Amino acid sequence: MTDSSLHHSLDYVELVVTDLSAAKTFYSAAFGWTFNDYGPGYAGIVSPKGDGSEVGGLLLAEEARPVGGPLVLLYSNDLDATMSGIVAAGGTILQEPYGFPGGRRLHFADPSGNELGVWSAQ
Repeated sequence: MTDSSLHHSLDYVELVVTDLSAAKTFYSAAFGWTFNDYGPGYAGIVSPKGDGSEVGGLLLAEEARPVGGPLVLLYSNDLDATMSGIVAAGGTILQEPYGFPGGRRLHFADPSGNELGVWSAQ
């Protein structure tokens, strides 16, 4: 979490890629992006703020969902309460909260079937 993370705001975007190395090379050359590597299937996109935070990530397609658009992530101060709110509003939890190097996150579908994620530092 960074000081700029706001409860229920858009906070992070993941791009699904078919070749992680080629994608990193492309985005580095085209836009000067740098990355934090988290293994063979994921690289975090380092924020240009220079504060060590990340603004998104590159996810190898075989690690999760197919190529076809970004995954938008929201930030939550209370992931469990947010999950309850999603369900109460008619959303579907696709992946229960799980731990990752930055905290915890879940995935859900809105009533139209759009998949989004929510993460929390706790």
